[in-house]
Amino acid sequence: MAAFFIVTTTVKDSEAYQTYVQSVGPTLVAFGGKALLRGKAVAALAGTMTHQMVGIIEFPDIDELNAWHASEAYQVLIPLRSRAADMTITSYVVPA
Repeated sequence: MAAFFIVTTTVKDSEAYQTYVQSVGPTLVAFGGKALLRGKAVAALAGTMTHQMVGIIEFPDIDELNAWHASEAYQVLIPLRSRAADMTITSYVVPA
């Protein structure tokens, strides 16, 4: 069943953020990940918006998502990610 990596973001360093975003894409391929959405929030229709941007990446299943997240290719990007933005990152699965 499909799994989704969902990240909400507040950018701290635009240049570092662009480098991070460009660097993440190639790391997804080996795990079947594909970026579905990257966009800016317009309004909170209910509740409180904590970040201005959102990204959604789809994986074939939670095992591939977790393998990608734990991969050396992605782990080396975490210091850049931390410098570039404040993020809330969650994973979700679609029930069978």
